[in-house]
Amino acid sequence: MKIIALAKQVLEMEARSILSLTDRIDGNFQRAVDLCAKCSGKVIWTGIGKSGHIARKLASTMSSTGTPALFLHPAESSHGDLGLLDKSDLLIAVSYGANSPELLPVIMAASRKGIPLIALTGNPASELAQRATVLINVKVSQEACPLGLAPTASSTASLAMGDALAMAVLTAKGFSAEDFAENHPGGSLGFRLAKVSDLMHGGEALPTLSLRTPMKEVFSIMSRGETRGAACVVDENGDLAGIITDGDIRRLLDRSKDPFAGLAGDFMSHHPRTVDAGELAEKALFLMEQFRINVLFVIDKSSPSPRRPVGLIHVQDLLRAKVR
Repeated sequence: MKIIALAKQVLEMEARSILSLTDRIDGNFQRAVDLCAKCSGKVIWTGIGKSGHIARKLASTMSSTGTPALFLHPAESSHGDLGLLDKSDLLIAVSYGANSPELLPVIMAASRKGIPLIALTGNPASELAQRATVLINVKVSQEACPLGLAPTASSTASLAMGDALAMAVLTAKGFSAEDFAENHPGGSLGFRLAKVSDLMHGGEALPTLSLRTPMKEVFSIMSRGETRGAACVVDENGDLAGIITDGDIRRLLDRSKDPFAGLAGDFMSHHPRTVDAGELAEKALFLMEQFRINVLFVIDKSSPSPRRPVGLIHVQDLLRAKVR
């Protein structure tokens, strides 16, 4: 039980350390956000040891949320990597104690090039803090380590403050879910944020009928595998007028003495459900579940003909793409 109690104590101490940072979200934090949002070059994160691991993670977070960012290893910087720094860049140094000599060459190089410096540190009296354009204080009252030695609460505080900075910059720049999807084409995030236009079947793969298509031709078209169980019916302007599904065909065969008589416009279902090509695929799945249908026709509301079908998307397309 002693181990369990210790583990709970660690979590509680680290949680309190994060909460104590809310008082540090002040004018300095706002200035740091402004510097990041207005940076025309790269945001360069640097740090050594545990702080270096955190800086690397935060650089990755910023890059994925609309702000080009890189991690610069301080030890490697003196062996040519300082060439990464450009006058249009911004430097963010993460160092809780701010006593790491490896950081000095990076800080000096940034100073020579007139590059602004944001410091995330728990030592406001340090040289790093004094040289910083903006200081963000991440000092905690104590570490969660029972020996009081290993960076625990302090590294968690630095990570949390860095995340807060990245999310504030994301918001300041108007970064959207669609932008996020552009940066995450793979993995579950990419699947979840895929657009309808990425998954739809368009062009020749879109089965299209006119109002006056004879039912004999409709049967022929609907028997093709690529229809995915539905065909759109368009009017003389090419706008969506209705839909004919496999279910409509089966019902026609059951009820009609002469199923080949008539035209597509006579047997179509009116007002088919649609989804805009620019919507997230999740929206298409939501509509299918809401209306208990398997197919949506895709339109492009931004085009001169917003009712003209540009594609078709089937529930199986969404399931294959792992949209949940």
